[in-house]
Amino acid sequence: MNIRDLEYLVALAENRHFRRAADSCHVSQPTLSGQIRKLEDELGVMLLERTSRKVLFTQAGLLLVEQARTVLREVKVLKEMASQQGESMSGPLHIGLIPTVGPYLLPQIIPMLHHTFPKLEMYLHEAQTQQLLALLDSGKLDCAILALVKESEAFIEIPLFDEPMKLAIYENHPWHDRERIAMSELAGEKLLMLEDGHCLRDQAMGFCFEAGADEDTHFRATSLETLRNMVAAGSGITLLPALAVPNQRVRDGVCYIDCYKPEPQRTIALIYRPGSPLRNRYEQLAEAIKTHMQQHMDAISKQAV
Repeated sequence: MNIRDLEYLVALAENRHFRRAADSCHVSQPTLSGQIRKLEDELGVMLLERTSRKVLFTQAGLLLVEQARTVLREVKVLKEMASQQGESMSGPLHIGLIPTVGPYLLPQIIPMLHHTFPKLEMYLHEAQTQQLLALLDSGKLDCAILALVKESEAFIEIPLFDEPMKLAIYENHPWHDRERIAMSELAGEKLLMLEDGHCLRDQAMGFCFEAGADEDTHFRATSLETLRNMVAAGSGITLLPALAVPNQRVRDGVCYIDCYKPEPQRTIALIYRPGSPLRNRYEQLAEAIKTHMQQHMDAISKQAV
């Protein structure tokens, strides 16, 4: 038995499909299947029921999967402790980002991080919040940058900046000449939203419901760019996070308006596992991002005045 066998077992439990599990481990399906059989022979227990087309784990298999996850987490800690013996800001670092942050934040911070920490090998992974939290908990990610939600409280949270949301309307909307709008004025309006799974959806809907607005259930977008295009086409209005908003007040058929009373916003933070030996690395990374983004967010605030 080796660590790779445990990774195959956990991958199969997560994917419930031999080919997808093999793809996630970057091996062939016969290789993964053969190693699982060898693991069963070595342990002397049946891990899977092979009488069905579905991947079904036996009770013993389920127990071993949980233990394998624990072992892999401890192996991750061991590697982190070993990496501490060298330079703290060198070597590989796997960072997760949510889709409503990654495309807009990365161009702002990646050049700075490469310059500040030239020996750090950053690997970037984009996924929705719940997926990132699961990957972080399992040790497949070192840290993640996301909007704080209740589920992230299980990790160490380092706030980076507060990101306001702006109202996006089509160019000939009756409010097109407004500079600012109170949230209470959205009462009775229906706003376009992202599909389920995006934390921004829940955060935006919270502000909308509080203002007396509701969701336009005729359409749900998979990305912020789809939302923006739907607004430009005159299909509705929405709230967009400030990093996704251009410098121009009107651009490509979309008009952006500042909101107040209250200003809708979300907190972007870097999170990592409690007890990680690489705490100092994450703290330095967060401080560099926080300092760099402070100027950018201040500039956005001045534009709103």
